[in-house]
Amino acid sequence: MCSRYTAYAMHNGAYLQGTWDATKRPEKIDFSREKIDWLRLEITATKKGGIKDSKGVVSFKAFYRQDGEEHVMNEISRFTKINGRWFYLDGVIKSIGKVGLQTNQGKNALCSCGSGKKYKRCCGAG
Repeated sequence: MCSRYTAYAMHNGAYLQGTWDATKRPEKIDFSREKIDWLRLEITATKKGGIKDSKGVVSFKAFYRQDGEEHVMNEISRFTKINGRWFYLDGVIKSIGKVGLQTNQGKNALCSCGSGKKYKRCCGAG
């Protein structure tokens, strides 16, 4: 995940395609219209993805600057291991927003672990 983030930030399309599952890989990656400065990556949760696993899920926050304002994108990505190498399958963007805006932090807010459940039904249960 970290190496793909770095490749995306550096516009290294060849690396991204080389680490994308062949069944889901786009024909080409076009960075020509991107006007974003990627700032940092924060892994928020992982599920499986160990040495003995063939699949894994990574939840992360990718921070970036656009038009002078800092934003954050929350995504959950799926990976598969083929012949000992990990490949990106696909991802679901859970949210995109400006950093620092007041958001719902109560029990009805989405859980920060990236499960997609409300906090009170996930990590806040019990």
